Amino acid sequence: MKTRDAFDLATRNLRESLLRNALTTLGIAVGVASLVAMLSLGIGLQSMFNRRLLRAGLFDTVVVTAQRDFRPFRHGEPPATSPVRTLDDAARRQIAALPDVIEVTPDVRFPAEARFAQQSEFTTVAGVPPSAAPDEAFEGLQGRFFTSPSAGEAILLADFARRLSPSNPAALIGQELILTYAERQSGDSNAASSADDSADDDLDSALGFSFGDEIGEDSAPGINIVRRERRLRITGIAAREPFGGFRGGPRSGLLVPLSVAESLNAIDTTDLRSLSSSDPLAGRSYSSLRVRAARATAVEALEERLRQLRFGTFSLMDATRNLQRVFRILDLFLLIFGSLALAVAALGIVNTLVMAILERRREIGIMKAIGASDRDVKRLFFAEAAAMGVAGGLLGVVLGWLIGRAINFGTTLYLQSQQLPAEDIWLVPWWLVLGAVVFAILVTLVSGLYPATRAAQLDPVEALRFQ
Repeated sequence: MKTRDAFDLATRNLRESLLRNALTTLGIAVGVASLVAMLSLGIGLQSMFNRRLLRAGLFDTVVVTAQRDFRPFRHGEPPATSPVRTLDDAARRQIAALPDVIEVTPDVRFPAEARFAQQSEFTTVAGVPPSAAPDEAFEGLQGRFFTSPSAGEAILLADFARRLSPSNPAALIGQELILTYAERQSGDSNAASSADDSADDDLDSALGFSFGDEIGEDSAPGINIVRRERRLRITGIAAREPFGGFRGGPRSGLLVPLSVAESLNAIDTTDLRSLSSSDPLAGRSYSSLRVRAARATAVEALEERLRQLRFGTFSLMDATRNLQRVFRILDLFLLIFGSLALAVAALGIVNTLVMAILERRREIGIMKAIGASDRDVKRLFFAEAAAMGVAGGLLGVVLGWLIGRAINFGTTLYLQSQQLPAEDIWLVPWWLVLGAVVFAILVTLVSGLYPATRAAQLDPVEALRFQ
């Protein structure tokens, strides 16, 4: 029997018991739909997670820190055999020259006092590079991002904006505030402060130093702490800090362009080591550098190069390896539970084909009497099972897609009711569609194995006697 003849005969037989076969095919479709819906939900959640982190620039980012040597602070410890790498401008240039590095930005943040009208608050100021503009932290930004990398502008965090203007934080946009901070100057500098250098006990306490103090070794010129003021125009209010808070140091309340933050030469009180060095103005040192790779797949190799340069590294790829394992386990469990409905449908196929054998015993006997082999009979029943598998698989994919769209629609409505941005938590890739149809066909073929074997083993003489 030719394959085409087998499928033609199978199609005719399926049409003769249309209702029963249609219900069996619908059972397959429901099983495939549940499988597609569950797997697409797991894939969608993982895709949303990756998309959010990629947009925040976290998957392609490595945080570089200096490996501190604290042995000189302990008595009897020998000096380090190799010099400790300082995270300074020279290191910054060296890291920027590494392969697959597209940006190196320091984590510049310092304590300061912000004054608006009669309100004065202490906060931490952080520098933000222009590349942070697409960050999801600025999605619901009230106002706008910085007009240029060197603009004297500021973006306030929502909590800090409410502290400056409790009654109407949005009214701060477009207004000017005065930023008072501690600038470091060489010990022999005679430059005058732009503000009154009289003692300010509150600011001294916040900074941990007193204005006019000189820090440095007795044998070398130190640095003076000088009070400075800078006027900044408020351009926007952000709900949270960019980069997903993936930065060191205290949380900031005020953001300025990174080049502006660096030009202020403000003292970061966390970097006591550079302030007390023998040459504190030889070059600025940083608590950490944020290194962006050309692509996420290059992060692991980049971390290895940085460790060879004796720098400490951390990336979100390190932290998400276990999380990716969790997603794989979640997908496996969704696959298992989604397959249960398909297993029930497989039992329906077995029942349908066994009933077909009982109803068509005489027909099978005639086929074998006129020369049909056992293999031809098996092929016929396999063709019927495959036809139900193809129809059920295609219908199931459509039903699964509709279920996913309904899930997305309901999720969007709920998030909007909570004043949250809409999210796509469901995704059906092309390989899932193809895999679901192929899986449905394989399940139906396995389900048809017993009925096909039973039909092939019928004795044609006994089958012809059956009325």
